[in-house]
Amino acid sequence: MFDKVLIANRGEIALRVLRACRELGVRTVVVHSSADADSLPVRLADETVRIGPAASRQSYLNAAAIVEAARQTGAQAVHPGYGFLSEDADFAEICAENGLTFVGPPPQVMAALADKSTARALMSRAGLPLPPGSVRTLPTAADALDVAAEVGYPVIVKAAAGGGGRGMTVVRSAAELPRAYARTRAAAQVAFGDDRVYVERYLADARHVEVQVLCDGHGNGIHLGTRDCSVQRRHQKLIEEAPAPALRPATLDTLAETALRGALSVGFTGAGTVEFLVDEAERCHFLEINCRIQVEHPVTEMVTGIDLVHEQLHVAAGTPLRWRQEDVRLRGVAVECRVNVEDPDRDFAPAPGRLDHFRPPGGPFTRVDTHGHVGYLVSPHYDSLLAKVAVWAPDRDGALDRLDRALAEFEIAGPGVRTTIPFARRVLRDAAFRAGRHTTGLVDRLLNPPAAVAVPVAAPPRDGGADADRTVPDIRADADPAGRTPVTAVPAAGPTAWRNP
Repeated sequence: MFDKVLIANRGEIALRVLRACRELGVRTVVVHSSADADSLPVRLADETVRIGPAASRQSYLNAAAIVEAARQTGAQAVHPGYGFLSEDADFAEICAENGLTFVGPPPQVMAALADKSTARALMSRAGLPLPPGSVRTLPTAADALDVAAEVGYPVIVKAAAGGGGRGMTVVRSAAELPRAYARTRAAAQVAFGDDRVYVERYLADARHVEVQVLCDGHGNGIHLGTRDCSVQRRHQKLIEEAPAPALRPATLDTLAETALRGALSVGFTGAGTVEFLVDEAERCHFLEINCRIQVEHPVTEMVTGIDLVHEQLHVAAGTPLRWRQEDVRLRGVAVECRVNVEDPDRDFAPAPGRLDHFRPPGGPFTRVDTHGHVGYLVSPHYDSLLAKVAVWAPDRDGALDRLDRALAEFEIAGPGVRTTIPFARRVLRDAAFRAGRHTTGLVDRLLNPPAAVAVPVAAPPRDGGADADRTVPDIRADADPAGRTPVTAVPAAGPTAWRNP
């Protein structure tokens, strides 16, 4: 095992990795921007290095500064967390050239899987089913029109270098496609420096299901079951659970075995996630492989009892996998809610600010991963994720009830601060979600419900009859069952620019 690891990230994931290192007896170096100088990871690290100003391109995306910090502090490995440089093959190669172990797959594997078009071709050769569409990128709009005509509308235009829910445009007719094709290419060039795109059939009523895999550098690999991540807005996940509900055992087995086969076929090492779309007939379609720890990894840890960050570090240090497939047992159900500092009533607009009140929930089988605290200033420079609340129960109904209870306890307040907690609790009460029959269209349905038919309602009696004093219950989605005013219901601030890493 390493003596010292540099954590090249911030927020809750930096804190998560730091704690894992401490449990393994590994010293930590936390790099930080000027905006994060007083953050919890910085306070708890053994050593810290300021690597730049608040802007992520000058700090958390500054590969040269991070490598230099590792060299100066004598760190032997770099853990990138998620986001930022976690799937940057060039950064992984720079680390190797400077004698640093990158906690993740080899650079060549990362490069192949980061290119979505190349990844599709590799997985197709490994026998993984793909959504109907182009395997390779499409150089012209005419090529895109040909593919779309073959697979049928709606289609989705995707950036080959995209990720994190960015670089995608849904197209519902041939008339829309040329403009959407050009717009997606232009956006991809700006965001990723690569304008290549491909087209595939858009599965509107599908579920987003993923498989956690662990592989070592000795040819061994295991899967740790499935997660359902279908509750999304703008392709960004909001609620995740393990295992994926309401799927046939045969489908779950197929997903897990197929995912592991695909990962091993390309020489993957470390903790990775193979993502699929599952349609109404439970046909599985490969989406992508993520070469990093996922935001939603706690739910897998809770149903398996396996610490994924510990395993990442052991694998990176060259240790063969400490688990066999027969050792993996899934017990109960775990559900996680992301608490983002956003205002759902303003199309999830960022709502950062100072946290004057911050009290996370507790109780049995309740886990909160957060870097927040009273007085913490949520910065507009980074992603809006403030906390993750994950719970476990023997069955799904119990887990959903426990999560709702935990979210009701979570108190967050500050000038202009809003969170996604009220909307998450609305999801938890949705009938389709409770039945495990929801799809990736759930959030849009809740935000844009079908127009209701007006039904005349008789006026209350004027004479003070039996109905005169009847109180109309508050049925707003964010109403507290006990009738209290939500702590997060403070006046919203004006629009704030937000830059994601």
